[in-house]
Amino acid sequence: MKLEFDTNDYLNEIKNNNNEYFHTFINRQSLAAGILFLKPGEHDTQEPHDTDEIYYIIRGNGYLKIKQKDYPVSEGKVFFVAKNVRHYFFGNTKDLTVLYFFGGSDS
Repeated sequence: MKLEFDTNDYLNEIKNNNNEYFHTFINRQSLAAGILFLKPGEHDTQEPHDTDEIYYIIRGNGYLKIKQKDYPVSEGKVFFVAKNVRHYFFGNTKDLTVLYFFGGSDS
């Protein structure tokens, strides 16, 4: 089992692949982790997840809509999204890089 991860490698993969804007690099039954990257104007198409989730904003700006409320996004902020809650990033005018963690597998 791999124990060390370089998010810069995954970011480069995402930037070179126009089909995906995220990469889950840990995906176990008890925990999943990954990196999300959105260019300005790119749409976050994720659907609600069946586990709780944490987002850590590495860099960028914009908003995270959770239910019906828009939360401003900036470097260093952390957001909690409960399972089965509709949410998505939008409105970023700079590249947005986010580290995410699921309280279970990324399903």
